[in-house]
Amino acid sequence: MNLFTEQINNEQDWENVYQSISSFAPLVNHIMKKEKLPSSQIENLTPGTNAVFKVGEYVIKIFAPEESGFSQSLDIETELFATRRANKLGVSAPKLIAHDHVEDKFRFTYIITEYINGMAFEEALKIMTDCEKTDIARKLRIITDKMNTPCEPFNSIDVINDKGRYHSWKKYPEYFKAERLAYMKSYSYGDNVFVHGDLCLDNMLLTSQGELYIIDFADAVLAPKIYEHAIVALAFGYISDTMLLRGYFEDYSADEFTEMCFNGLLLHDLGGQIVEDILGKPNEFQTLNDLRKTLKSWMEKKN
Repeated sequence: MNLFTEQINNEQDWENVYQSISSFAPLVNHIMKKEKLPSSQIENLTPGTNAVFKVGEYVIKIFAPEESGFSQSLDIETELFATRRANKLGVSAPKLIAHDHVEDKFRFTYIITEYINGMAFEEALKIMTDCEKTDIARKLRIITDKMNTPCEPFNSIDVINDKGRYHSWKKYPEYFKAERLAYMKSYSYGDNVFVHGDLCLDNMLLTSQGELYIIDFADAVLAPKIYEHAIVALAFGYISDTMLLRGYFEDYSADEFTEMCFNGLLLHDLGGQIVEDILGKPNEFQTLNDLRKTLKSWMEKKN
């Protein structure tokens, strides 16, 4: 068929074209016709690893083919399961419309969801009153409480034992890394539940009707609830918004809050990068207690 004519032999080839509307237009139009959906103007959306476009009332995500060097099977499996589960639970998330693949110059797997016409959460916060912030944070807690419940295994990820998830901690001192692993294996985290895994401000949208939507489930895993709560706390703490923190967490002590964030960070596959981004350079943390004290000081300044 050769609807897609670009050459892809590695990650750089993919990164050079994955946001190109002209390169993907024939493939996108073919997919829309195949799924009996109306064709429309193709627009770029926030870039990630994959090619993501708005087509009228729909969002189409075309996953990088294996020739790009990106391993996508786990992401596809995860996103499909998580989106279906959210739809079934009535969680405010885009509805899954279609998914399949096209055998073209490369094998392109795709997912189509509804397009949510909403404002980026971080932008919406700039025009909210304190009461509105508290209310929207409570809405988010209702959504996450509905999501963060037990479910059947949907991918092979083990957040504690998968060594492939340690990459964000590679730059940290050897003693710190050894102490982190020993701590995680001995600490009682409680039962695993479904977690979105990346509830940063970029993955929330607010509609003009005041509805809060969660998007992008590619990082969903089975993990303790603190895996989710720590990322929410750090996202809200990063922008120093006490009203959001109190709306989502309500009553909490400083020590309890620090421990929750501390334990959630240690578990998270991006924990090391988050620490580096907001708390300090890796070599500043020789022990876990260094991290705990720095995190507590940071949270006290944000509240």
